[in-house]
Amino acid sequence: MKKISIIIGLCVAIVLLVACGGKKTTEGFSTSDVHNPMTAEGLSKKDAEKMPVLTFETLEYDFGRVIKGERLSYAFKFKNTGKSNLIISSARSSCGCTTSTPPQAPIRPGESGEISVVFDSKSQQGEVNKMVVVSANTYPVQTTLRLKATVVEP
Repeated sequence: MKKISIIIGLCVAIVLLVACGGKKTTEGFSTSDVHNPMTAEGLSKKDAEKMPVLTFETLEYDFGRVIKGERLSYAFKFKNTGKSNLIISSARSSCGCTTSTPPQAPIRPGESGEISVVFDSKSQQGEVNKMVVVSANTYPVQTTLRLKATVVEP
């Protein structure tokens, strides 16, 4: 029985090693798209120039004066001005009143995209400043988007 467990374990290990070895593509992603920007300081200048660059039209949007209870949306538009595919891994908001939807597919060099953000003012009052932190395979890894509003009673 012990020998069977060892043989099964070795077979599973071999399958995992073989499956992880190639540059497989899934949903438009390939292993060559993923860089580790956390170690970008150690990259040569030539390697750093090959990375994607996330360039937003604006990093801040002001909704102005809004009536408490309104749900407002805005699309932060961006372009990949780098030289490899841009992968946005997450777009997290600073609180539950703000949600964001980043693109799921890689953005090729020269292509554009947008991150849709919805702000729900029902639990807010006065001057409001919210952040959405975008994480991607860029250097630096994170980009902060800001939303502003002045929430007033109806």
